[in-house]
Amino acid sequence: MSERNLIWKTGERKKIFECVLFDIQRVKRENPDGRRMDAIEVNSRDWVVIIPYYVNEDNIPCFIMEEQYRHGLDSVTREFPAGIVERGEDALVAAKREFLEETGCIGDFTFLGSCNPNPAFMTNTQSFYLVENIKRVQEQSLDENEEIVVTSLPISSVIKEMGSGIYNNGTMMAALCFFMRHKELKW
Repeated sequence: MSERNLIWKTGERKKIFECVLFDIQRVKRENPDGRRMDAIEVNSRDWVVIIPYYVNEDNIPCFIMEEQYRHGLDSVTREFPAGIVERGEDALVAAKREFLEETGCIGDFTFLGSCNPNPAFMTNTQSFYLVENIKRVQEQSLDENEEIVVTSLPISSVIKEMGSGIYNNGTMMAALCFFMRHKELKW
């Protein structure tokens, strides 16, 4: 079967819900064999994920990570700094802004790649940036409803625990994969 036979035609779109973080649209779709359906699209702004990497004074490779309460899980997670790209904002500019706001740090950024968080129904992209040569230049400057504890952890412990417990976040797993590919790490 060729790719052309897999593509559904897009018809009418209708916004059925809108909030601060995303909107939802019902989209009429038709398969090449004539089947029709109402698909749902979640239109969220793009996201950035920042992977702060350094080697500590004991020569141990480490990440700077954050702990914060997540409403969807009703629990605390441990994550890399991350945030939403504002409308009209460049992803790199957003990554630098989010990193400074959430950690009070700056550094040298390298684009590692991007992907779609869930193409089954989401339309946005998440971009991943490595940051090195990190310097703390200010206190955190958090949004009104953010509470973030910044921590530093050895990479080996993050790899060992990723995907379980406090590290139960698929976006962070993708970030770790981009980092490992970039560093060509085999742990």
